Parts: sequence; C-alpha cells; structure tokens
Amino acid sequence: MTSFMGIIGYTNELTNYIIDRVNSSDVVQAQHANPEIDIFTGIAFDAEPEPLTIEEVMAFIGALPEEIQAVLMHAIADLTEEEIIQEFYDELRSTTNATFSGNLNRLGYVDFANPSRISLYPVSFEAREALAAFITYYNENIADEDNEIRFSDMIGMMMSSMQTIVNFVAYGLIAFVSVSLVVSSIMIGIITYISVLERTKEIGILRAIGASKKDISRVFNAETLIVGFAAGALGILATLAIIIPMNLVLAMLTEVNNIAILHPIPAVVLIAISMFLTFIAGLIPSRIASKKDPVVALRTE
Repeated sequence: MTSFMGIIGYTNELTNYIIDRVNSSDVVQAQHANPEIDIFTGIAFDAEPEPLTIEEVMAFIGALPEEIQAVLMHAIADLTEEEIIQEFYDELRSTTNATFSGNLNRLGYVDFANPSRISLYPVSFEAREALAAFITYYNENIADEDNEIRFSDMIGMMMSSMQTIVNFVAYGLIAFVSVSLVVSSIMIGIITYISVLERTKEIGILRAIGASKKDISRVFNAETLIVGFAAGALGILATLAIIIPMNLVLAMLTEVNNIAILHPIPAVVLIAISMFLTFIAGLIPSRIASKKDPVVALRTE
C-alpha cells in the first residue's frame, strides 16, 4: 500500500491471519448459521417489514445510546407521528434489501474456493503474450459467457503507455527530420543547378565530341549520388563517434550499458536514403543540363 511517506510491506501470513480471524468471528458464524435471516435486523432476506406503530418507534429510539437518541429526537422534532413512522419504515425497508452473500462481503468473509481474482506472473514477455493469447482464444470459443475470463494485463498497459509516449516523441523527431531533409534536398538541387550554369561550356564540349543528352544527364546524376553517399557516410561516422561518449554518460546515470546502438543494416539503409534523396534533388538540374544547345553552350564564357 503506497503513501506519501513510503511503502508498507507485509507478508502473506498477515493476510491469512486476518482472513482466519474474520471467518471464525462470532458474527460471521452467526450469519452462516442463519443463511435466511439478516443478522443485522433479524428479518428474513425476502420478507417485507411489518407496519410500525409510534410506540415501537419510540421504544426503538429509547434503546439507543443517549447521544444517538439526542440526534434522532432533534431530527424528528418537527415531524408528525405519521411522518416519523414512514421515515423509520422506509429505513427498515432499505435494510431488507440485504442478501446473504452481501452481508458476508460486508463482514469481510473470504472463501478461498471462490476467489474474486487470481494474479499470474509470467516468467518472460514471451510467456505473457502466450498467456494473453490463450485467454483470448478461450473467451472466443467458450459457449457460456458467464464462464468468460476477464483479465487485466498490467505490464501490457504500462508498455502500451510507454509505447504511446515513445511514438509521440518519435513522430515529433520524424517531423523535424523531414523538414530538414526537404530543405537539404532543395539546397542540393540549387547547388547542382549552379554547377550546371558554371559548367555550361564544358557541357557544350562534351556534346561536341559526341556525348548524348543522356550522357550529360548521367554525369550530373552521378555527382549527386556521390554527394549523397559522402553525406550519408559522414553522418554515420559522426553517429558512431557520438555513440561512444553517449553510452558512457548513460551508463554513469542509469547503470545500463550500450543503450545507444547503430546496427550495420540500418546504417546502410540510411546511406541509401541519403543517396536517393540527393538523386531526386538533382534530377531537374541534370535534365536542364541535358537540354542545353551545344552551339549556345560553346559560346558561353
């Protein structure tokens, strides 16, 4: 049981001790001995209370402690005899709504043969998933819905909450990275276009010696791919260099080693993405370069 000051811990023996004390108490034994009578009122569970008289009501009040008598007398001071009888009759009827099992629950009785909840502790995450899948399969194929098992996966709910937070942060980072990639791609396209303008005469020479439009386009596409490969490789090298001090700091703070890891396959994929983006950014400038008129290009200074 948690509190502001800390945690109160107790063993299973205390739980069993309290259950045994409650189950063996006189009031619980009395209710067990009279399963058809409400021991709090002495009235049968299904019985309708008999009509009251003002003398019976006053006799009941007179049998109570003086403090309670004073409170009740003050409460009924302004009521007529009929209203007093009706108030007590309604209160008596409300108490007759009790049941045998309800009284036992009020008294804290526990039946080990009929538990209200069972806690299961799987040995691993795989066992937890297998157990949840088995219970779900059982509930889907059972004929009687009264025998359906209702369960709460506490670890699953915690993991789901953590996964929601992680996804929220990841989506935010993806948004920032996407903006950066778009801006970078535009800048690469501009730089490639400037390179086309500065090398117009070279394009004319290449066309003059027999290079086709596709050859000119391939030259600039190859350059953008090289730029993308170099940028991706530098990013991977920078990441690997940052991971080492980052893991050292995290190990000192959390006592967990090797939290940040970059696997080879994701690294290769990132380099491929970098090359693809630069290739897309350089398509329009390379197309412009391939359409240059060789005669006009040779005259450019």
